Amino acid sequence: MTYQKRFMEIAVAEAREGIEKGYGGPFGAVVVKDGEVVASSHNQVLLNNDSTCHGEIAAIRKAEQALGTYDLSGCELYTTGEPCPMCLAAILWANIGKVYYGCTLADNAKIGFRDTKIDEMLGGRNNLPSDFMEEKDRELCLEVFDEYSEMEKVIY
Repeated sequence: MTYQKRFMEIAVAEAREGIEKGYGGPFGAVVVKDGEVVASSHNQVLLNNDSTCHGEIAAIRKAEQALGTYDLSGCELYTTGEPCPMCLAAILWANIGKVYYGCTLADNAKIGFRDTKIDEMLGGRNNLPSDFMEEKDRELCLEVFDEYSEMEKVIY
């Protein structure tokens, strides 16, 4: 599995679509298998009144439906923001092998999200394999975070 910027660009486009429609935060995600997009989505917390409908969760759900399985072994996930604890657990449950993220938990906090606080309450990320998550194209993802920061929005 090697990083491909084009997939992060799709995640950013998903995030942008979600914030422009007022569906939730600037979080887009793409599930990739064998170099092909299986599914992509964005945060839909506000759209669905569903606190669990983060971009990663929505993309995982779509990918599992598309592939007809609950096991996403052999897949990788691209996401605009470092996954929150809930999304990280879902990624692990789905057996996704690699995560590429743009913005960090600290970046998420700067735009009003409490991922770091919850992450600390749950014990952090010290037990993850060192090569499981990798930060890539932060500057690209920060662009959509900045757009979100300038919008009228609901913080949840």
